[in-house]
Amino acid sequence: MAFAQFTHISLAFGDRDILKNVSVKLQSGTKAALTGANGSGKSTLIKVIAGIIAPDSGEQAVQKGTRIAYLPQSGITHQGCTLREEADRAFSFGYELEAERDRIGDLLAQNPQKPEQLLERYHELVTQLEESGWYRRSAAAEQILLGLGFSHSDLDRQTQEFSGGWQMRIALAKVLMQHPDILLLDEPTNYLDLEARTWLEQFLKDYSGGFLLVSHDRYFLDVTISEVYELFNAELRLYPGNYSQYEQVRKTELESLIARYEQQQEEIRKLEDFIRRFGAKATKAAQAQERQKMLDRIARIELPETLKKIHFSFPRAPHAGRLVVTVQDLTKSYDGRRRVLDGLNLVIENGDRLVAAGKNGSGKTTLLRILAGEDAAYTGSVKLGAGVSVGYFSQDSAERLSGSLTVLELLEQDAPLELIPKLRDMLGAFLFRGDDVFKRIDVLSGGEKSRLALLKLLLRPVNLLILDEPTNHLDMHSKDVLLDALKDFGGTVVFVSHDRGFIESLATRVLELSPGKARLFPGGYGYYLEQTERQPADSPRETATAAQKAPSALKVSWKEEKRSKMERRRLEREEERLMDEISRIEQQKAELEASLADPAVYSSGIESKNVQQQIQQCATRLDELTAQWEAVSSRLAQQ
Repeated sequence: MAFAQFTHISLAFGDRDILKNVSVKLQSGTKAALTGANGSGKSTLIKVIAGIIAPDSGEQAVQKGTRIAYLPQSGITHQGCTLREEADRAFSFGYELEAERDRIGDLLAQNPQKPEQLLERYHELVTQLEESGWYRRSAAAEQILLGLGFSHSDLDRQTQEFSGGWQMRIALAKVLMQHPDILLLDEPTNYLDLEARTWLEQFLKDYSGGFLLVSHDRYFLDVTISEVYELFNAELRLYPGNYSQYEQVRKTELESLIARYEQQQEEIRKLEDFIRRFGAKATKAAQAQERQKMLDRIARIELPETLKKIHFSFPRAPHAGRLVVTVQDLTKSYDGRRRVLDGLNLVIENGDRLVAAGKNGSGKTTLLRILAGEDAAYTGSVKLGAGVSVGYFSQDSAERLSGSLTVLELLEQDAPLELIPKLRDMLGAFLFRGDDVFKRIDVLSGGEKSRLALLKLLLRPVNLLILDEPTNHLDMHSKDVLLDALKDFGGTVVFVSHDRGFIESLATRVLELSPGKARLFPGGYGYYLEQTERQPADSPRETATAAQKAPSALKVSWKEEKRSKMERRRLEREEERLMDEISRIEQQKAELEASLADPAVYSSGIESKNVQQQIQQCATRLDELTAQWEAVSSRLAQQ
């Protein structure tokens, strides 16, 4: 059986241990994940196993003939040939085996004695070629490329025409085509959409070889792996089971670790307090020195950053009407011929968590850009409801960040006053830890800028968040922090994500897009999958949106339709007026409450009582206005 075994591997960068007596064994049938905090050394360990980095010490044993293939996180580009030709390069090992087979075949033909050693090698090569799928390589290459999202027409395109994300898909496809004994995959899902991820999940479940992968997609790990290696404080430990099972076991262990950490911190505090109080006194100097020795001997317990559970709430979402966005007959084309969006009707209501799903090129990002007001080159109408304020995050949001401010200074400029004390914790949750918060914006990487742009957006008081791939560049802990905040968010969320676990936890409605078509599913992602299995995408049923319930879609008489439209416009104007009045009274109430801190007010009993009466009047008025607004919203819902 093919295997690769590494024992007591150690590696240090300067005075920092990256790997310390690490042991790992990979073989055919291994289905393992490698996890650990950002910067813990996961990618380094994979490169050691791949033979790219040499360890400082340790032993390794690799079964003769074992083939190991490695996919890095990023940085691979291809050029100078077609996709089909590039894919064929993945089979270079087969060409080498075939050349050796032919060479030995010629020797056997020339030698009537046919030496047994040559015969054995010849048959060994024939067997290797057959088992590797060499004779089915063209079909296998096409199957893998199509599974990862390429089309038949892409096969004859020049590889340099593909973007960075698609370049990494080519690299992933080539690694899979090699069908090695052991696969090493570092973040293989980073550039895959949901359909490609689903295909890769099935590929890995059926894979006969072994693999070790790093991923921040919890669902992907749960359905593909059967054991987890955790790299923690430079040491490696193996946990059986899928990722969720590992988290449950680790949670219990970490609770014990935290308890011991807190106990140790209390002991350290007492020792330091004694040394500080009595270190300078002659009568206690010897005892203080003894305490110092005890303090120096303590083996400090370190907690990983992921244990520092962070929860933050968005600034309070401003009031908005029931109808947040109304889209009617939206059509968008980039070339004047092919319509990405074609006659889309959609109503997004207050509190919705709507995910746009569909293959790459189906119009998801285009729709989000239009809803956010970033793209006005379309036909049809997109109308925001009363009091709606929009916050938009896209993958190019990072490009808009520049300047000499530090990360912390940038956020302090935009954060509401009540959130400023929490900024360091929030930055930690988004992977800006320690001195990272003092980095200048200009020196940040693309991933760091993307995380910062997302956090910067989340500090703004808006009631409609439009998020395009918000979980990119986040680890699992950061995703959990973001997910909890979005669940508690008082407004509306429209988003695109390729992280299935994130979608399943957040989405309350699913808009499925395909070129020129759309279908709305009034339920979570699980419901959407059930329905799409029963009802194919080319079903004659069209988008079922609330917009189609509008009077214009009903078979009513012209007069009734006109009267209904007039009534709807009147109700919308009334809703907008009430929203403005509510905002005005809320502002007035806030100013009155702030004035209670003024010495001129709180030092005067009469003035203080007068202000409190005005605050109560504002509260009463707000209750009245809110009741009126709810009544108007209810009547709008019936229109």
